[in-house]
Amino acid sequence: MTQLQKPPAPLDPSQSPQWSLTSEGNNPLLTLRGVWLARTGNIPQFPKDGLRAAPAGSTITFDMSPITDWDTGLIAFLWDIKRSGHDRHITLDAQSLPAPVRQLLELLPDASDGPPPPPAKRLPVLERIGGHTISSLTEIGTVTSLGGMTLRGGLQALTGRSRMRLSDLLSDTANAGPQALLIVGIVNFLIGAILAFVGAVELQKFAAGIYVASLVGIAMVREMAAVMTAIIMAGRTGGAYAARISTMQGNEEIDALNVFGIPTSTYLILPAVLSLVITMPFLYLYGCLIGMLGGFVVAISMLDITAAGYFHQTITSFGIGQFIFAFVKSIVFGAFIGLTSCRIGLKAGRSAADVGIAATRAVVVGIVGVIAIDAIFAVIADVLGI
Repeated sequence: MTQLQKPPAPLDPSQSPQWSLTSEGNNPLLTLRGVWLARTGNIPQFPKDGLRAAPAGSTITFDMSPITDWDTGLIAFLWDIKRSGHDRHITLDAQSLPAPVRQLLELLPDASDGPPPPPAKRLPVLERIGGHTISSLTEIGTVTSLGGMTLRGGLQALTGRSRMRLSDLLSDTANAGPQALLIVGIVNFLIGAILAFVGAVELQKFAAGIYVASLVGIAMVREMAAVMTAIIMAGRTGGAYAARISTMQGNEEIDALNVFGIPTSTYLILPAVLSLVITMPFLYLYGCLIGMLGGFVVAISMLDITAAGYFHQTITSFGIGQFIFAFVKSIVFGAFIGLTSCRIGLKAGRSAADVGIAATRAVVVGIVGVIAIDAIFAVIADVLGI
């Protein structure tokens, strides 16, 4: 059975909390007596004009010797006095308070917070769309300007006048190239195998199993190898670049570079972008070969075709123009991933949570941007008849 709590026993009227303000020379004296316990519900409310008799600029001293017991109810009462005297420049003599009371009261601000700001007015739909459009165009212009500065830094690097360090370029290239071969190879091998399996199931119905090689070859060369490799690099390397630069932002390393007059576009962004521009075409070629190998393994195991026949059908299914077109596309993917990731890192906040937000945003923007750019290239390819 649940026992109900008994209400606190009423205090003796002689022990109820009381206060009085008297003058002692130029400084007022506040005397407190009784039991100041919040649970009794008898804590008096200090009036807003309770200090009208105290001269401005004076210091209130306290006499708390008559108090027999107290808790946070006393602190709340003293805080009301502290806030009331703030506007009139009346201070409290902390030395006349007991040490525990003084320590708790010093944790509280001198003045109350102002009224909460009014809720933000919800803008009309068209105005919100226009605002997002303007901010998006502004961001596109900023990234374009950053790309221009990076390109100029690259041209200066060819003449030996760039602030870029060769060690940074080699480190970023090794991270974006050789260290990414495993994940790029696994994904493209599985993509090629899946394409071959789906194609074999359908083409066998028409006794056209040999065209599985053409299906895998064209798909890998034109689209899948470049797009899948770019998506992998956006998630693996683009997110790492954004996290690295946002961490430097939080550690004020970017501010230090600006103070010393070292441009971030050539010192930080140029090696990151160049590493992706250099490695992406080679990763694309590597992804094409591995994807065709995956299709070859599945086709040989499922269809009655020879390795020589598969190889011959593969190399005759596409021309060098498609290779060149996808090669250029992979370079654009690399530059886009590098620029957007570095830009997101530069505009990130300075807290630890902002590092994760920047990395996540870089991955999302990279993947969506790669697919959007690939759609643009598909239209260009159709116009050029490739």
